[in-house]
Amino acid sequence: MERELGYRTVQSTGRGSFIMSLPKKWAQEVGIEKGSQIALKIMEDMSLVLIPRRMEEKRNEKSEISKEYFIKVSQRSDVKSVCRRLTSLYETGAELIHLSFENIENRKEIKKAVTDLSRNLLLGTEIVEETAEEMSLQVLINHPELPIEKAISRMANLSISAHEDSIIALHNLEQAKLSYIYQRRLDVERLNLYVVRQLKYGIEHNLFGEWGFETSKEFLGYRLVANDIRNIAGNSHNIAKNIETLRRLIDDKLLFLKDNLDEEIYAQIDSFNSSTQQLFKESLESLFKRDYVQADRILSRLESFLMLENDLITLLLSKKIDPNLLSIYRLVLDNTRAIVEYSKEIAEVALNRTVENVSVKS
Repeated sequence: MERELGYRTVQSTGRGSFIMSLPKKWAQEVGIEKGSQIALKIMEDMSLVLIPRRMEEKRNEKSEISKEYFIKVSQRSDVKSVCRRLTSLYETGAELIHLSFENIENRKEIKKAVTDLSRNLLLGTEIVEETAEEMSLQVLINHPELPIEKAISRMANLSISAHEDSIIALHNLEQAKLSYIYQRRLDVERLNLYVVRQLKYGIEHNLFGEWGFETSKEFLGYRLVANDIRNIAGNSHNIAKNIETLRRLIDDKLLFLKDNLDEEIYAQIDSFNSSTQQLFKESLESLFKRDYVQADRILSRLESFLMLENDLITLLLSKKIDPNLLSIYRLVLDNTRAIVEYSKEIAEVALNRTVENVSVKS
């Protein structure tokens, strides 16, 4: 319940510092005395919140308790369902998760799935305790060790590398690159879960200022950006799966290609891809640097990419291409077009986070 405590006069010391007396009744109620410490937090509207350290510590104790969760795994529990629940708890900020196993036949299978999930997808998670009946997972990583922008930048590099490898694999339908694509997709998924977890934590604890953001609304933009980058890796994974299937059918002599890869088409795809990658990198740069002008220029260039895509589609239609190859060409083209769309969305996020700053009357 809010209470009005009137106004206090701000005074200045000889050293230029400002001082103000605290309401005595309030100080007594919250247990403030000489030597007590008070936390100060600047809010979005530039108002100041004062929190006695004792109250802050009690809040943190409750927060720590609330971030410990328990999962009972029964005979009816499904492996995928248990993994989904673990992933959801990780995303929502769980710090300690305990699993208890009743007398179930597939205990080893579930334990292995949980271990693989922890190692492959839940960044910073370690199994800290394990017995025949129980497992405990603890999340040990925090924001200072891996800031959100650094995680998103790493996601972007991995996703673009996966897309590049899918185009290289297309050239000779070679399978050597496919394992790299699958691994990069997995790495992107892991980083994306971490970013979602951190953004939710930042919103809950009002940490936008500490983390280098101007408002909490920017967290929502970064959530969109992370999802777009994740989709690039996912699309590359689908291309790799199609190439793998096609290669296997050819090797097993169940399929014979009427034509080999068309070098002219491949060169055009490669050129279009190089241009879109540059656009994508520039859009991220405009976001991280808060560059309104650069983001605006990116949006004004989008029409030229539409023309490049139309030229490539015209070239595809003018050629007699084996339908199996054509389907993969279209997948690659769709993913490259998607990168243009994601670049547009990222540039728009950059505009939204900077437009107020560039529109203030001087």
